[in-house]
Amino acid sequence: MNEQYLHLPGGRIQILGHDLDFPPVEQALDDPNGLLAIGGDLTPNRLLSAYRQGVFPWYGEGQPILWWSPAPRMVLYPQELYISRSMRKRLRQADFEVRFNTAFSEVMQACAKVVRPGQDSTWITSSMIKAYVRLHELGYAHSAETWIDGRLVGGLYGIRIGRMFFGESMFHHVSNASKIAFIHLVQTLQEQGCELIDCQMHTTHLASLGAREISRNEFCRHLRELVD
Repeated sequence: MNEQYLHLPGGRIQILGHDLDFPPVEQALDDPNGLLAIGGDLTPNRLLSAYRQGVFPWYGEGQPILWWSPAPRMVLYPQELYISRSMRKRLRQADFEVRFNTAFSEVMQACAKVVRPGQDSTWITSSMIKAYVRLHELGYAHSAETWIDGRLVGGLYGIRIGRMFFGESMFHHVSNASKIAFIHLVQTLQEQGCELIDCQMHTTHLASLGAREISRNEFCRHLRELVD
């Protein structure tokens, strides 16, 4: 089958067909976001194939599905998790409970409502929620949740494949609630033998927890070693 491309000012990106394979991530547009492909679907097989190849979907309501592979890539090695003195003090307080996978859909819906600088709308569309809830039902997508007085006040979700966790989004309604969930998740993943957490794009929030940027080549090398 002949490959089809969409030509853009920064280059061209492949239009996906029925094949689950993505173009090599080295073909992503030469900008930090790394747009790689357009089209396809959000079936479990497609999504799992994407993550195994270092690609993830990110698009707005009414747009075609866009697939990205950023360079550099923000990651956290679990052993490099940084917990500040003030955060350690907060973690010693007994007013919260951390749960895993008890409110996955609610976590996604809360993440979708987060107002983010420079973004007019969310990429966590109704189609995305439906697709990732299906991955959750299949055992691939997971949530970490912070609860206070029986109320969900913070958390995050992502995909676990092999010895990697691919973080997607976080939210909090109470100060530090997302950090509490994240720290507990990282510690649990490390105990389970997870060796790398994909944070996708640089944020000061993640950097404050020990995440750092690595090259696309290094990230792909980790993929080959850890996702199977």
